[in-house]
Amino acid sequence: MSTVTAAATRTIDAPAAVVFGCLSDFRAHHQHILPPAFSDYRIEEGGTGEGTVVGFVITAGGRSRRYHMRVAVPEPGRVLEEHDTGSSLVTIFTVTPDGDRTVVRIETTWQGASGVGGFFERLFAPGALKRIYDDELARLDAYARDLSG
Repeated sequence: MSTVTAAATRTIDAPAAVVFGCLSDFRAHHQHILPPAFSDYRIEEGGTGEGTVVGFVITAGGRSRRYHMRVAVPEPGRVLEEHDTGSSLVTIFTVTPDGDRTVVRIETTWQGASGVGGFFERLFAPGALKRIYDDELARLDAYARDLSG
């Protein structure tokens, strides 16, 4: 098995505090920035920041998979992590202030499968997830701009 990584970065036209608020408030905001690849979204525990657990199905490359993600906030206002409770998958949202704007990076890593299946996973999954994350970041940009007025 080898580590597989998918990532996307975008500058958001809103202050970092607004952007981080959108990402960390799963009850009021986060669900509004999710692209159509995410379905069956639900809050299982908490709802804001550390300790929140959300469940959803993501469809990428014609395959669907359910995730249960537990949220950690190792650097409040800057880094939010989602850890899948049933696998090695971790998604990290990094928020970096840039004046009145914010640079946001979404990066997901996991231990890929071995063999031929793993080869194709490493070949296709990062690109499929990057397209989903590019969409999510565009939605975050529009949503955060609306909130910050």
